[in-house]
Amino acid sequence: MPEPTAAQFRRATARYATGIAVVTTLADGVDHAMTANSFTSVSLDPLLALVCVERDSRFHAAVIGVDAWAVSFLPEGQEATARWFATRGRPLEGQFDRVPTTRAANGCLLLTDGLAALELRTEQIVTAGDHDILIGAVTEVHDAVEGARPLVYFGSTFLGIA
Repeated sequence: MPEPTAAQFRRATARYATGIAVVTTLADGVDHAMTANSFTSVSLDPLLALVCVERDSRFHAAVIGVDAWAVSFLPEGQEATARWFATRGRPLEGQFDRVPTTRAANGCLLLTDGLAALELRTEQIVTAGDHDILIGAVTEVHDAVEGARPLVYFGSTFLGIA
């Protein structure tokens, strides 16, 4: 039997619905961000979560050198924000001008229009293929917005929940 291809894997995993988050960090006084659908909670005792970051990305270079990062979960209607922070090569200066933010206690930016947000401190980095898995200890939780609905990624398309 032939080995699965990257295209087959991508088609299959596109059938799994995920939420969308914007992950931020502050490195050398510069704010960095990326869109992620590879975020997950890991543990309740201790509070841990993870995100997968492509090693050849600008965000990876920034977050690997610091220990603080934050995650803002996007509500439906924020597809433009998700696409913007997924755009490779976008200018660093002014990249947050189109979204309201607030500075978290750990120094990272949080999207104030998000569903909820977390502040994290890197506990472990695991190399996996062309990505690194950042496992972070949750240092602060910013409560959910009541009644808001999540932005979901399914079938390579951004959707809301019906």
